[in-house]
Amino acid sequence: MRAVVMDRFGGPDVLTVRELANPVPGPGQVLVAVEYAGITFVETQVRAGRGPAQHNLPALPRVPGNGVGGRVVALGPDVDQALAEALVVTTTGGAGGYAELAVADAADLILVPPAVELPDAVALLADGRTALLLHNQADVHPGESVLVEAAGGGLGSLLVQLATAAGATVIGAARGDTKRELVLSLGAASYVDYARPGWAREVIEVTGGTGVDLIHDGIGGEIGAQALTALRPGGRLSSHGMASGSWTEPPADVTVIAGAAPTPAQLRTLAAQALAHAAAGRLRPIIGQTFPLAEAAAAHQAIENRATLGKTLLIP
Repeated sequence: MRAVVMDRFGGPDVLTVRELANPVPGPGQVLVAVEYAGITFVETQVRAGRGPAQHNLPALPRVPGNGVGGRVVALGPDVDQALAEALVVTTTGGAGGYAELAVADAADLILVPPAVELPDAVALLADGRTALLLHNQADVHPGESVLVEAAGGGLGSLLVQLATAAGATVIGAARGDTKRELVLSLGAASYVDYARPGWAREVIEVTGGTGVDLIHDGIGGEIGAQALTALRPGGRLSSHGMASGSWTEPPADVTVIAGAAPTPAQLRTLAAQALAHAAAGRLRPIIGQTFPLAEAAAAHQAIENRATLGKTLLIP
């Protein structure tokens, strides 16, 4: 099979496509013929040797990728025969997804509902469960104001939809004016460009001077610090990422939303719920671009350059 392999940490060019032996599913595992593989921003950070995982980097060489969708083409021992040829999305245990074939635990498989297209299901696998988790933890109420950073990305676009559906007034923030139309089409009441000086003041103006009730912060660093200036006294901060390279440091008067780490079973439930929301038309994943497997490096480069909209998928 063809797979993307990295032998060292570094720039996107460390991702190279090679021919590898086909993997064989073990007890309790299946083999999936990958039709789509998801890419997360964290995977670009791990590849570069920085970000949240910089102090616990994985062993090399490795095939990146932790979320795939496709048909089950082989079953390991002790696996239900009913899963043969099933159309599924699944995690891969942290690696192995950027490939034509991927091994996954049968317990991690989520059947794709008939009303959901496979690429949409893959786009929702990681971002959908995370968005639902963050949204549930934030306990958004009707009438609240919510600032969503990276609102034009895969996760941010879902958070915009969830907060809007909960009755909140959503202000979507992203870099550049090209994402304005998308963010507003998802239900955001306003859009701000945090590449412009004074963008946080715009957020305060939108709220009539009171500041927002909640910030979904996936960027941290200077953007996160500026966002905090637009948070009302006693407001809530949901900090879920550090795309800038550092976490946002909240002052003492900010309520930081921190829930217990979800179990694998809870993550599977959340992912299945995200697919159910999509099947019912309540959640729309945004797939802004796809890349063939051979262009995995270009996909990572585009994500790092902030040149993408929504979710980015690889097609083996």
